[in-house]
Amino acid sequence: MTPREKIESYLVRLALSFQQPTAGTWVVSDAQRGLHNLIIALTDSLVVMRMNVMEVPATGKEQLFEQLLRLNAADLVHGAYGIDGRSVILIDTLEAEGMGLEEFESSLDAIGLAVAQHYRILSDYRVKA
Repeated sequence: MTPREKIESYLVRLALSFQQPTAGTWVVSDAQRGLHNLIIALTDSLVVMRMNVMEVPATGKEQLFEQLLRLNAADLVHGAYGIDGRSVILIDTLEAEGMGLEEFESSLDAIGLAVAQHYRILSDYRVKA
């Protein structure tokens, strides 16, 4: 089974709602798992999972960045918070060849759990509309 077929079969087996905008890219949404527009991309030999969490605020950036580093060090088993442009993201990377269903599901669960657990902490930094 190719890595692409493996990812699709895992998404189906886990009963996740997804779209495939391009070959090798899936967008997953599952409110019960806390996944909102999670992008899964297959690149060479890696599976990259990435989800936008919030916008970087205009003020208080330094405190937010310090908080994200603390969360990376203390609370995240899979993946890490990062900054991409003006977005705070959660990202995790898996090796495509040896990836099993349990590892794939653990990464998805860790991202959803982090979003749920850290919502209150990060809400203080969210851009207010």
